[in-house]
Amino acid sequence: MIISVASGKGGTGKTTVATNMASALGGGVRLLDCDVEEPNAHLFLHPEISRVEEVTTFIPKIDDDLCTGCKKCAEICRFRALTVVGGKVLVFPELCHSCGGCVEVCEEGAVGDGKRELGVVESGTAGDILFSHGKLRVGEAMSPPLIQKVRSVNINNGITIIDAPPGTSCPVIAAVKGADFVLMVTEPTPFGLHDLKLGVEAIKTLGIPCGLVINRSDIGDNGVREYAAEEDIPVLLEIPFDRKIAEAYSTGRLIIEVQPEWADKFRDLYNRIEKLASC
Repeated sequence: MIISVASGKGGTGKTTVATNMASALGGGVRLLDCDVEEPNAHLFLHPEISRVEEVTTFIPKIDDDLCTGCKKCAEICRFRALTVVGGKVLVFPELCHSCGGCVEVCEEGAVGDGKRELGVVESGTAGDILFSHGKLRVGEAMSPPLIQKVRSVNINNGITIIDAPPGTSCPVIAAVKGADFVLMVTEPTPFGLHDLKLGVEAIKTLGIPCGLVINRSDIGDNGVREYAAEEDIPVLLEIPFDRKIAEAYSTGRLIIEVQPEWADKFRDLYNRIEKLASC
């Protein structure tokens, strides 16, 4: 069972839900923090990191002695990572999406394998939880390959919980694609509703079942609940705006640590997800 915890915007409580559910379930659960631009699950789980792996991606390396300046490599590149000036191929590494098309079309074999560092994947354990997260290199824009690398670590046949990046762009798709269920986390405000709608539409295109957690549920208005009812999206858990919960979060503690009764609620959340995913 792979559950991706996502949201249309940042700050809704994705990490709170992901870490508390993983800790409540325990027993070999795998938690992957795929918000590689700003990972923060480790602040709550305090894992012992036992492995650090550098992650690189392909970029073309041009052999000027073999290159004839035919421009085929530049013509096939949709992202304009290659251009030919004065018969010489110029490479713009930050634009390259590592598709390898330039290698395929070069009849002279002038395009070789270069590489660019994307970041690192750190793995370890937090109690009996298998933990991994990615850290994107400062200034790097290409996060999906790093997210895919995080997802490939510690593959097991048990429960995997993915803390996805916020929003609806390519990094989010990389984190939720192939999941059995997407758990959307939102807040009952106009901003929360607006971005929830964007997130739900993105998930619909992937054909993955989803449910909703409403965080800070006793503030704002009923717009989120009305939207969920209209779209037949089940509200699986509501977390109130509680000072104790806010204080726990601000000091890097889990809800289930300060209010142990919430452990049963997060286990019940997983049980409801499991039933919905199997329908």
